[in-house]
This record gives sequence, C-alpha cells and structure tokens, in this order.
Amino acid sequence: MSIAAGETAVVDGVDKDLYIGGAWRPAAEGKRLPVYDPSTERELCSVADASPADGIAALDAAVAAQPGWAAYPPRERGEILRRSYELISERVDELALLMTLEMGKPLAESRGEVAYAADFFRWFAEEAVRIDGGYAVAPKGGGRFLVARQPVGPSILITPWNFPMAMGTRKIGPAIAAGCTSVIKPAAQTPLSMLALAGILAEAGLPDGVVNVVTTSDSGGVVEPMIRDGRARKLSFTGSTGVGRKLLEQCADQVLRTSMELGGNAPFIVFDDADVDAAVDGAMLAKLRNIGEACTAANRFYVQSGVAEEFTRKFAERMQAQPIGRGTEEGVVIGPLIDSAAVDKVTTLVDDAVERGAVVRTGGSTIDGTGHYYRPTVLTDIPADARIVSEEIFGPVAPISTFETEQEVLGRANNTPYGLVSYLYTGDFDRALRVSEALEAGMVGLNQGIVSNPAAPFGGIKHSGVGREGGTVGIDEFLETKYVAIGLREQP
Repeated sequence: MSIAAGETAVVDGVDKDLYIGGAWRPAAEGKRLPVYDPSTERELCSVADASPADGIAALDAAVAAQPGWAAYPPRERGEILRRSYELISERVDELALLMTLEMGKPLAESRGEVAYAADFFRWFAEEAVRIDGGYAVAPKGGGRFLVARQPVGPSILITPWNFPMAMGTRKIGPAIAAGCTSVIKPAAQTPLSMLALAGILAEAGLPDGVVNVVTTSDSGGVVEPMIRDGRARKLSFTGSTGVGRKLLEQCADQVLRTSMELGGNAPFIVFDDADVDAAVDGAMLAKLRNIGEACTAANRFYVQSGVAEEFTRKFAERMQAQPIGRGTEEGVVIGPLIDSAAVDKVTTLVDDAVERGAVVRTGGSTIDGTGHYYRPTVLTDIPADARIVSEEIFGPVAPISTFETEQEVLGRANNTPYGLVSYLYTGDFDRALRVSEALEAGMVGLNQGIVSNPAAPFGGIKHSGVGREGGTVGIDEFLETKYVAIGLREQP
C-alpha cells in the first residue's frame, strides 16, 4: 500500500461523528469541522461540530452511566483498560500515521506517543485494583474509623492538540480505573486520534456512556454549560494558563474538583562540571520533542561560562543538521508547526529577540512553500527584556544565556510565574541534589532531557497547574475520601 493510499485508508477508518452514550451521532445542528494536514494545509476530512446542546447530551449520558459504572468491579474496569492497551499496541503504525496527518509530528515521534498513550491504560489497569481505604480504632477507644475511596463522579476532560492521544489516555485511564464516567473534548485541530481511541474503548468492552466524545470549534460555548450545569463533579484540563484561569473561575461556581496542567517556561541549566556531550543530547530531547510544541520543552537555556561556547557550538551544529519535512517522510525529524498562528508566534518572539540584540547562531526563519515550517534555531546574547525569556515559545527555538554562579542561575531560573519542569546537567552529586531542591518546579530532569513517564507524577506548581497526573497519585484526582464514624456499644 502506498503512503497516499495508506493516508486515505487510515483517515477513512475513523468514525467522525460525536460519540455519545455508546452511539455515533451527528451534531444536533448538522455542522461539520474541517481537519487539516499542517504539512500540506489540505483538508483531510471533517468531523461533527458540536453545539452546547450536544455537550449537555454527552453530560446526560455520563450522568446516566455513573451509578452503574461506579458499582462495576475494579478488576473488570482494569481488564477493559488492559484490553484497550493491547488493541492500541496492535495498531501503533495505523494510529501513528493518523496522528502525523492531523498534527504534523514525524512518524517516529507519533509511534512513540502511541506507545506512551497505551502505557497509561496499562498503568491504570493495575491501579484500578489498588484503590485503598482504612480501618482504625478511635484514639479514645470508643469507636472505629472506616475510610472509603469512592469515584468523584461525572468528569469533563479537555485535551490539547500537541499530544492528541497521550493527553487523553492520561485522563481517561484514571477516570475509568476510579469508576468515573466522562465527557472528553479534544482540541479542534486534532480530533481524529481521540475519535479513534473512543472506537478502541468500545471494542474493548467499555459500557455505553462511560466515555463520551464531543468535537467542536466552539470550545468555550460547549464546555461552560457543562461546567455550570452542576451535575459534573470534576474537570481536568491540559492547555494554556490563560484558558485554565477562565475554567477555574467557572468551576468555582459549582465547586468542581479541578486538575490543571498548564503552561511552562522550563529552564535548562548546564554547569561547568557537566558532561557537555550528554548535555547536548539532553538539550536536543528537551527542546525538539514534538517539534518544541510541548509544555515540558526547554524554553530558556542557561550555560555556565566555562562550557558555554563548546555547548553552543555543538548544540547549534546538531540543530542545523536536523532533517525538515513532512512527518510521513523517512528520516524527517522536524515536521511542521500546528498552524499559521503557531508560526507567527515563533517568528514574533525570534524577531523581537534579534531586534533587541540577540545573535542567530543557526535558523531564525520560516521555510518557503506549503506547510507551517520553522527552522530549528539557536540564539545567543539574549537580552533580559526579550519576550522570549518570559513567554512560552512552543517551537524549535533555543535561546542561550550564560551565567557565572549557582545562586545567579537559580535566581534567573526561578524568576518566572511558571513552574512545570526544570532541567539541569552537572557531574557534582551535592550540587545535583542542592539545585534540584531549590528549583521551583513540579518536576526536575537531572542529567536527562525527558521527564514524562506514566508511572511518575506529572504536574507543576505556581501558574503551571494544580494536581498531578500519572503515577500512584494520578488516580487520587478522580477519588473522594469518605469517612464513616462507627459507634460501638459497650460489651454487656
């Protein structure tokens, strides 16, 4: 099968209507939402474009399914997740091609994300049977304490376009394991991966109404009525800090439980005592994962003066050598950005830095022709007032600054309202612990450029979010703790 035929087949193989109550149905108003390939700018297909009424219908289905799903045996919930993991794993190539077509990342990265997404289902399949409770004698001995963990209830899950499948399984996995039903709204740019996932969950035996999917071009108009309805009891969102703030305000009205995985401004610190080659390897991972379109992407590079020139030279050479092109092409490492707005933002940040005195070591421009491409870029001599220092780049651009002392770089690294992840490279064990503890971030990459793992807690502090996903604590976000006070009669 040729690539073109494979592309058509994989897109045609996905249901493109709303998935509500176990049935595929068109949007109530009959509207459709086009889905584009960012590498060619051509329309791949269209999907149902939900209205607020469709969102409420999805919430109705989740609410109706909640009592039965909460009573479902934990082992059976886990087995459904396990079967879903196996189905995803069997279809890695097909799902990866679908993801590359709608999002742009190279096929190798898409395959990695599909495997990563599947692992969240495997992890939470195991966590479903480990939901614990407690039993204790009251301190004064006259009674007993019974502590139970129960599902929080119907949940609204909102996922971004940059990891269209993994951000879904990272939310759906613990919700299913905990006994919560959900309505999930994927990003308008990348709905196909989530629709494919809904089909896999149904095939794995998930009961009708447990997971419902609404695709829409009107995110705020569809989501806000569901939040204010009062029947949903949880919202989990991954996206920008600005949108997260608005959702938190809306959730306050009904006092919804919230999980927020928001923006980042990750520092990447290289000390003089680091292995420079290893640091360059880590920098490539931390910067170019997902073409730089990741909240965990290294955003600000701080290199101690003793190794600054060596690191910059080697890093710039590696960045310049990265093959650019359509993600379906063999060997491509840098695909297109998601849309023209993303290219405009990166261009604006680089141009602003250069106008203020930054030096372009490589890249610094778009690529002529079709598609939303920006060259891998390394900048040095970054002015402190450049926007690129304080704003999330979300593209393949690395601004490098030098520093002299540990205290200096800690002050600069922490001088941001964000606190998702920080990276540091050092060969000094004492410094590694000292700096890891001092960095104001929910996650730290110590001598490695990737921190994400389904078995580890993912999340940030400050304006980077609330709550954690993954790890042993990920399921806690979908559980309430109930305490039962037991009075005992005196022995006759």
